[in-house]
Order: sequence, then C-alpha cells, then structure tokens
Amino acid sequence: MPIVNILVTREGTRPGAEKTTQEQKAAVYKGIADLLFDVMGKPHDDTIVLFQEHEIEDIGQSGLPLADFRARRDRARQVMS
Repeated sequence: MPIVNILVTREGTRPGAEKTTQEQKAAVYKGIADLLFDVMGKPHDDTIVLFQEHEIEDIGQSGLPLADFRARRDRARQVMS
C-alpha cells in the first residue's frame, strides 16, 4: 500500500487564499493516485495521500528561517546577474 506524504507551505496559493482549497487538494489526491497507478500499477484503492500545510514561519532552510534564507538567496542572485 503506497502512502504519500505531501508537505507544502501555505504561501503560493491563489491570491487571497490562506490555504489550499478542497478542490486543489482533490486534484492532488487524484494526480498522485493516477501517477502511482500509471507508473507502478498500484491500485487507486490502496493509495493513501496525507496532505499537510505549514506556515512559512515553521520552516527553516540552511540554518535560517525560510523567509530569511530566500531573501539572502535572492540578493545573491541579483549580484550574480
């Protein structure tokens, strides 16, 4: 039985949306089940998808809060271009 864990930030959804909509989640569930069936032959009925949304403040990258990491990365990219 495949179990797929999807972790996303709450940012990047449609303008004004605070979280992923039920319709968007349903599309993700179907897409994952279809992919596992098409690639591995896993039956849809056996596929479980866990969808978790996290506030950007709850995520760190490279030892920094994610917002700070991205700001530093963006500044570095501007200098390089």
